[in-house]
Amino acid sequence: MSDSYDLAIVGAGVVGLGHALAASRRGLKVVVIDRDAQANGASIRNFGFITVTGQQRGECWRRAVRSRDIWAEIAPQAGIEVVHRGLLVAARRPEAMAVLQAFVKTEMGEGCALLDPDAARARLPALGGGIEGALWSPHDMRVESREAIPRLARWLHEAKGIEFRRETAVLGVAPGMVRTSSGTIRAARIVVAPGDDFHTLFEDRIAAYGVTRCKLHMMRVADPAVGTLPGSVMTDLSLGRYLGYAELPEAAPLKARLAAEQGEHLANGVHLIVVQSADGSLVVGDSHHYAATPDPFAPEAVDELILDEYAKTFDGRPARVLERWTGTYASAPDRSAFIDRPDDTIRLVMVTSGTGASTGFAIAEEAVAELFD
Repeated sequence: MSDSYDLAIVGAGVVGLGHALAASRRGLKVVVIDRDAQANGASIRNFGFITVTGQQRGECWRRAVRSRDIWAEIAPQAGIEVVHRGLLVAARRPEAMAVLQAFVKTEMGEGCALLDPDAARARLPALGGGIEGALWSPHDMRVESREAIPRLARWLHEAKGIEFRRETAVLGVAPGMVRTSSGTIRAARIVVAPGDDFHTLFEDRIAAYGVTRCKLHMMRVADPAVGTLPGSVMTDLSLGRYLGYAELPEAAPLKARLAAEQGEHLANGVHLIVVQSADGSLVVGDSHHYAATPDPFAPEAVDELILDEYAKTFDGRPARVLERWTGTYASAPDRSAFIDRPDDTIRLVMVTSGTGASTGFAIAEEAVAELFD
């Protein structure tokens, strides 16, 4: 074990691991430091949905495309199963179909297809009645986060020589030095990827971005009646939330109708994503509540709103709820992520939109290039 490195990374979530991957491709000597024994935060409490379609137009969307390509490249090398590929957005309202029709005309919709109701049900027979049609996108993919993140870390250590210092608190960072609970680590360059820890390191710099925390509700359900999903599933509510759709001019009538018809869902930040695991179970979510310190409680009423949208999509509730959990992530009002520069040799990197799995690898490439080119 060395105490001198080309790059020290604070944080072993998906963003920190993305920096380790980018640095390993340059042949750099890297150490990753994390306070926990294993990944336990937002990186494993999500859908594992590598979302391209619907990400905000421009930089965020381009980062998602690049990150998806990196996931596709490394997954077989790291023993990470790609559980399914593609996305089906089921539209129940004419206003939702109008958004999808506008979306496919943009550069983001290249390769996507609009489906009429019969074609949508042919792809996903479990879809309920009353749909106007759907969008099918081949661009997205899904991994099982709680398995994929540990496997990625293990592969980076075993195959790429990345060193990990687990159960180690970082007490301070300065050029060339990371001060930890187990001693000082020397590194020519440093990346701080703190997730939603806003106060341990660079508190004032993080505060300048106006970040807060977002809490979400998630469930794993058993529903044999749904069968095998062709890919991930979203609905009208997602079109009002994901900025790649919601910022299109054609989304205004849909958002007005959603406000009139599903105001309680919107008040709780509820939209529907359904993904499938290898065992056939479904991961279902989610909701969005914002606070500096979100409470740890998960009101049943919020889960009921999520399951209500599920029932509208599949004409019925799931047979059983197998697991429930909450997660938190950093959220900013005006940006999906930032790369901050406390020093020429230090980068502070934070994803502030819940898109770490979808965009983190590309952001890491950019930050490592800045530090070493």
